[in-house]
Amino acid sequence: MNSILKYIILLIIILTSLSTTAQEIKRPQNLVRYDFKRIHFGFTLGINQLNFNIKKDASILENDTLASILPISQNGFNLGIVSNLRIGRYTDLRFIPTLVFGERHLNYSFNNNGIYTQKIKKIESTMIDFPIHLKYKSARYNNFRAYVLLGVKYSLDIASKEAIDDEGQEMVKLKKNDIMGEIGFGIDFYLEYFKFSPQIKLTHGIINLLAKDDTIYTSSINKLTTNGWMLSFTFE
Repeated sequence: MNSILKYIILLIIILTSLSTTAQEIKRPQNLVRYDFKRIHFGFTLGINQLNFNIKKDASILENDTLASILPISQNGFNLGIVSNLRIGRYTDLRFIPTLVFGERHLNYSFNNNGIYTQKIKKIESTMIDFPIHLKYKSARYNNFRAYVLLGVKYSLDIASKEAIDDEGQEMVKLKKNDIMGEIGFGIDFYLEYFKFSPQIKLTHGIINLLAKDDTIYTSSINKLTTNGWMLSFTFE
């Protein structure tokens, strides 16, 4: 959460300073006809940090050995292709299929007669995301404008181990399919030959991803959903 706040504060500072400068100094505009294109394309790359929301089973309170379950976020990266449809003066519809590499950990703490031990379960994911976003833009100031995003995405985890035999390794398995809501904001910079856009998005999963089995690692959890953020840099 601290990392998210740092990026949000940084973007707000940049936006505020650039807006003040733009109002004071009128500059020649780059890519004057760019926003009148009906359709345009680009690509995006960036970093992400994925985590879990956990709803624990009531039985964990009655278990003498399992003391706690703590999700630990990990960093990853993502890259995608941008398709943008202009549907209004300040509104675009965007489809950005994205390949996402991520990892999450679950830290289990066990109490054995007052002696605490920890067991970390690592969960790697390679996801193909299919997000649809509605992008609402501010008026253009010289060579930049701010925007907000709101959308939903379907995510397919091609690294899911839901159907494999763990051969007694007691793995925590996730289902392949997920649906998430997203919200974000960013800034479009109109450069001489292309548009550059840094943005940050927050993601919240809807579907319970946990593939249950009879081990303590999954039986102690009722619901496991995704949350996280992505910091992306788009070139269009």
